[in-house]
Order: sequence, then structure tokens, then C-alpha cells
Amino acid sequence: MSKATNSPKKPSSQRKDVVRAEKLQAGYGTKSVCGVASFSLQSGQALALVGPNGAGKSTVVKTVVGQLEAVSGTALIHGAKVDDRTLDFRREVAVVFDDDAFFPALTVEEHLAIVSAGHGVEDVEEVIASELEFFGLKALATSRPYNLSSGQRRRMLLASAFVRPRSLLVLDEPEQRLDTAMRHRLATRLRAEVDAGLALLVVTHDPEFLTTVATKALFIADTVHPMTPAQAAAAIASENPHAE
Repeated sequence: MSKATNSPKKPSSQRKDVVRAEKLQAGYGTKSVCGVASFSLQSGQALALVGPNGAGKSTVVKTVVGQLEAVSGTALIHGAKVDDRTLDFRREVAVVFDDDAFFPALTVEEHLAIVSAGHGVEDVEEVIASELEFFGLKALATSRPYNLSSGQRRRMLLASAFVRPRSLLVLDEPEQRLDTAMRHRLATRLRAEVDAGLALLVVTHDPEFLTTVATKALFIADTVHPMTPAQAAAAIASENPHAE
């Protein structure tokens, strides 16, 4: 059996839904935090979730990937009910949320080594070196996360998603704590990977990032409705006229 690479998996000639949400209500217990969401995401598509602060975007995403129970409705990944404990899920889905999850005793390089080797990636050292270079962490490879700045830790967590194979990448405000140049580089790379077959589900508050990356968008609030990327970027800009 050949080992995995850290590239996004290419879609088959017959497109199928990577994610499908049907009448999904996200929330806590029996209390929903936003309107009912129904959407699909296929290989080669990037769906951006937008909406006001506190509208429930992150809650929807966490429900889709099984970190929260749905109040009602269903979410399927590759046609199966979501269970983030299964090997199939962990093989296919890479997730980065807006939190700092790391092992205090491990260096940046050791974190990436565990993730890549654990997913059967070939040429682990080469893959890690490439991501350290891309995310500007080469000089910090032997540093421990608690010695890094908030932005540097964010880049380390993002790098951990790129050193492993994935057919679905889920990112919660990946632009946060990144400088303008890194935001642009990340957006450009993500769009290239989407064009190569990755399915991307992303929460963002950055209009420029959104229009670079997204192929479609979903507005999350008391009601949920689809938007074009241009419409979603305009909605973000109107909410925050100083947005980049």
C-alpha cells in the first residue's frame, strides 16, 4: 500500500458531496443559535460562512464536523454520519479552529512531525521543511509553542493542517492574527488547492480573503441563505467599513 502525501485528494470524475447539511440547526442542548442551514460542498469548492459576530458561524462548523451535537437536522461527510473518532474521518478531514491546542513539551517541528508521520506521509522531513518555510517558522522550528507569539502559534496550527492528507479542510477564521502578507499567501494557496480538488469550509471576516478563496458563501444569522462571494464580501465590508 502506498503511503499518503500531504496533498489534497483529487476528486473523482463523478462529483459527489463531500459535505451535506440538511435542515441543520446548530446550538447547545435544545437551544439553536442561528437559523436552519441546508447546504452542500463538493470537491473543488470552497464555501465561506459569513455573518455578524456571535451569529453562530463557528457553532455551525463545529456541528458539521461532529464536535457539537446538532439541535436538529443532519450533517454528512462523504455520505456518512459524522463521527470524529473514526479512522475514515481522521484520514479525510483536517480542522483548525480558533484555539491554541498544543503539547507544551514539544517543539514546533515535533508537532508537525507527529501529525505528518501519524497520517502516513512520505518524506516527512521534506514536507515539514516546506511548511516551516511557507509559514515563516523555519527559525522557530526548535521553539516550544508557549515561547511563540499568538500569530506564530496560529501559523504553527495552520501548518499542521497542511502537513497531512485531506479531502476536506475546515478553517475557522484562519486569517486571524496573520499579517497582511501571510493572509494573501495563505488565501492564494488555499484557492490553488481548491482548484486542484480540495473541499474547503471556512469561516472568515476578511472580504479580500473571502473573494480570493471562496467559490460560494452562506450567510449565517437568524435566517440562513446563500450568497455569491462578492455579495458576502460586501456584507462583511458593510458590517466593518474598516475591514481590509
